[in-house]
Amino acid sequence: MPDKMTVDLTNCDREPIHIPGSIQPHGCLLACDATGAVVTRHSANAADMLGVSGEVNGLRLDEVIGGEAAHTLRNALATSDDPSRAALRMGVHVNEAGAFDVSVHRVETSVIIEFQPAAAHSDQPLETARMLISRVRSISSISQLIEKSTRLMYAMLGYDRVMVYRFEQDGAGQVVSEYKRRDLESFKGQYFPASDIPKQARTLYLRNTIRIISDAEGHRVPVVPTLDEAGLPLDLSFAHLRSVSPIHCEYLRNMGVGASMSISIVIDGELWGLIACHHYSPKTLSLTQRVAAEMFGEFLSMHLSALQQKQILDTTNEARRFLDQFLQTASHHTDLGGLLRTSIAEFRAMIPSDGIGLWLDGEWTPSGMAPPVGAVTALADFIGSVSNSRTWSTHNLVGQLPEAVAYASEVCGVLAIPLSQRPRDYLFFFRREVVQTVNWAGNPEKSYETGPLGDRLTPRKSFAIWKETVHLQSQPWTVGEEEIAEAIRSVLVEIVLHHNELLEDERGKADVRQRMLNEELNHRVKNILAVIKALIGHPVQEGRNLQDYIATLKGRIQALAFAHDQVVRGGDGGALHELLEAELKPYRDGARTVTLLGPYVWLDSRAYSVMALVLHELATNAAKYGALSVTGGLLEIRWQRLDNGDCELNWSESKGPAVTPPSRAGFGTVLIDRSVPFELGGKSKVEYASDGVQGRFLIPAQHIHIAETEILPELAENTGQPQDAAVLLMSELDLLLVEDQMLVAADVETMLADHGISKVTTAPSASEALRRLRDFTPDVAILDVNLGAETSLPIAEELTRRNVPFVFATGYSDRSIIPASFDAPVVRKPYEAAALISAVMKVVEERETPPQQD
Repeated sequence: MPDKMTVDLTNCDREPIHIPGSIQPHGCLLACDATGAVVTRHSANAADMLGVSGEVNGLRLDEVIGGEAAHTLRNALATSDDPSRAALRMGVHVNEAGAFDVSVHRVETSVIIEFQPAAAHSDQPLETARMLISRVRSISSISQLIEKSTRLMYAMLGYDRVMVYRFEQDGAGQVVSEYKRRDLESFKGQYFPASDIPKQARTLYLRNTIRIISDAEGHRVPVVPTLDEAGLPLDLSFAHLRSVSPIHCEYLRNMGVGASMSISIVIDGELWGLIACHHYSPKTLSLTQRVAAEMFGEFLSMHLSALQQKQILDTTNEARRFLDQFLQTASHHTDLGGLLRTSIAEFRAMIPSDGIGLWLDGEWTPSGMAPPVGAVTALADFIGSVSNSRTWSTHNLVGQLPEAVAYASEVCGVLAIPLSQRPRDYLFFFRREVVQTVNWAGNPEKSYETGPLGDRLTPRKSFAIWKETVHLQSQPWTVGEEEIAEAIRSVLVEIVLHHNELLEDERGKADVRQRMLNEELNHRVKNILAVIKALIGHPVQEGRNLQDYIATLKGRIQALAFAHDQVVRGGDGGALHELLEAELKPYRDGARTVTLLGPYVWLDSRAYSVMALVLHELATNAAKYGALSVTGGLLEIRWQRLDNGDCELNWSESKGPAVTPPSRAGFGTVLIDRSVPFELGGKSKVEYASDGVQGRFLIPAQHIHIAETEILPELAENTGQPQDAAVLLMSELDLLLVEDQMLVAADVETMLADHGISKVTTAPSASEALRRLRDFTPDVAILDVNLGAETSLPIAEELTRRNVPFVFATGYSDRSIIPASFDAPVVRKPYEAAALISAVMKVVEERETPPQQD
C-alpha cells in the first residue's frame, strides 16, 4: 500500500490488520467479482501453486482452476451467506496441480477463495470435533472444563503449548490454564497488559474466531494488485491465510515461538478469552484440523457460557438461602449488633474478598485485610457523601480517596453496603491490590531474545508493564457481586426496620417453647433417676465383694451415660455401629478379633439406652469369661433388616474358654434377657454353647431407621497410612507413556493425574520414546504394544536393560506378540482406571521390594 503507515509500538493499536495486502505462504488466494466468475486479484504464489501460466487476473475462474472445480466452488458459495462461516470443500482437484482443501466466502463485492494443499492423512473434522466434545460435555465445573480443554487440544493438534487466556474488563489478560511440553517454562497465572492484544485485534477475534500463524518469521506473499480500480485494499478479515502484524510476529520470535494458533472463546457476544497454542518451530495445520478446532471452540464457548450462568444462579441461590436463614435467626435475637459481629465470616463467604469489616454504632469489627480502625471514620464519611445511601464500590480507592494511600498495602478495592437509611453504619468488603496476589509463574532467571523493537515484546517485560498499569487497583467487582451486595443490603435494612416488632412476637413464642423444654427435661431426668435407682438397689450376689459390685455398677452407669450423651448429640438417638464401636473399643487391641458387619441403623433414644446396657453386659461378660478374655478369641456381631422392618442383631463368640450356663440368673443375666422384650417389645435369646455364647436380639421397627449404607469397620481400620504412603509414592513417580492415539493418551494422562501421577512424558512412537530416553530414565512405563506399523518391544528391551518396570497395554486378546522373556503385567484396552493404576503400583512395589534370600 503506497500510503501504508510505518507500524511501531506507538501506533500498533491503530494498525489496519484486516487489510494487510498479503497472505501467509502455506496457501494461495484468488479474489473474484461478486458472482465468482472472473478473477480480479490473486496472491503472487497462486500461479505456481495452481499450475497456471501467464497472467491470472482477468481470466475466468474456470480457466484458472478448471470447469469442474469452478462449478463446485460456485455451488459452495451459494450455500454461504455469512463471511465468518466460509463454505468448505475438501480434496478439490485443480488442473494438474493436485488436490486442495478450499475455503470460499463473500466480503463486500468480492468473492475470496483460499487454497491449501490437501493433507495426505487427515481425520474427518466432524468426527474429531465430536470426539473432543464428548470428553467435555458432561463436565459441570468451569475450572475442570478449562483444564481438560487445554489437555485435549494439546493431544489433537500437537502444539508444544496450549493455554486458555482470559480477558479482564480492562482488556488485560491472564493465562488461566495451560498444558505444555514438560521442558518449557510455565505461563500459568501470568497476566499481560491490554496493549499486548490491541483493541482492533480483539475486535477481529470476534469476527473471525480462529487464527493460524504457520511461521513466526512473518514471510508474506503480496496480493496483486494491492488496490483495486477504486483505490481500495482487499478486506481479509475472514481469510484464514491473512498475513500477520510484524509486531505480533516479533513478539512470538522474542518468546522463541515458531508458530501459533488461537481460537476465540465468545460468550454473549463478548470476547471472553482465547485458546492460544504455541509451537517452537514452524507448523501448519490442515484445513480439517482447523475446522475441528473451530467447532470445538464454539462448543466450549457455549458450554462455558452455560456453566457461568449456572454458577451465577447457584451463587445467588446460596446467598438467598443464607440471607433467609439469617433473617430467621435475627428474629430471635435482641442484640442485632452482636449477631452481625459474630456472623462476619458467613457474610465474607458470600462475595470473594480479602477482608471484611462491620462499622456499627461507632464500633469496628474487621476480619482479614482491612483498614486500620483510625481510618474507618473518614472512609465511612466519604462513602456516605458519594453513595446516596446505596451500595457503592470501587476497585481504585486511592483514586477516589487519596488519603487511602496510607493503607493501600492492605486495601485497594471497597464494596460498601449501608445498614440503614442514614449513611452511618456499613458492612464493607475489601480487596487487595491485584499485583500483590500474583507472581511470575516461570523461572525468574529465564532470558528472552530481543528484537529490533526492544524487550518490550517479551513476556517478562509485558508482565512488568501490566503491573505498572494496575498499580493501586484491585480486581474489579462484578455485576453479579454487586447484585449480591444489594440483596444483603435489602435484608439487613429490613431486619433493622422490623427487628423490634419481630422480637416482641418471638418473645411470646419463646416462652411457650421454654416451658415445653423444661417439662421434657423434667420427664427425662426422672426416667434416668429411676433407672439408676434400679441399678443401685439391686442386692449384691453371694460370693461377690463390694469392690466387684462397685466396678459393675460403675460400668453400667457409664454405659447409660454414654447412651444419653449420644442421644443428646444426635437429637433423638444414635447409630448402632457407633454404640458397638464405643463398647468394644477397649478389647480391639490385636490379641483378639472383633468383627462388625451390617447396614446403617439409627436407634431412637429409648432403644439406644436399652441396647447400651445390654451390649455393655455382653461385652464385660465376654471380657471376663468368654472370647474376649483370651488371646486369639473371636467375636462377630452382625445385624440386618428383616422383611417386616425389624432389626435382628446376632452376637457370636468363638475360640474362647469352654462355656457353661450360669448356675443362677444374676442381675446382668436378667438385664440381657428381659430388657429388649420388656422395654422395647422385642425379643432376646442367649444360648451358652460350649464353644461360645450365641445371642439373638430383635429390635422392633418402630424404634429404628435403616439406610442402605453398608458399614465395614474392619476395612475402614485398615485404610490410613498405607494409602497416604501410596499417594506420596505416586506423586513422585516419573512415568513414560507410549501411546500412538493422542486422544487416548490424553485420557490416560487424566486417569493418572486423578491418582496423583502428574509427571508424565508421552511419546506417540517407538522412535520418539527412544529419543526421550536419551535424556532421562523413568521410574515406570506404560507401553501400548501395537504402535501402528511397529511395536513397543524395542522400548521394553531398553527399559529391561535399565531395570525400569513397565506395563504392557493392548486391545487384543492374543498375547503371543509379547515374548515370554518380558515378565510384565498386561492391561486390556480400552483402559480402566482401577486396573491400570493397580498394575502400575504392582510393578513399582515389586521393584522397591528386594528379593528374599534363601
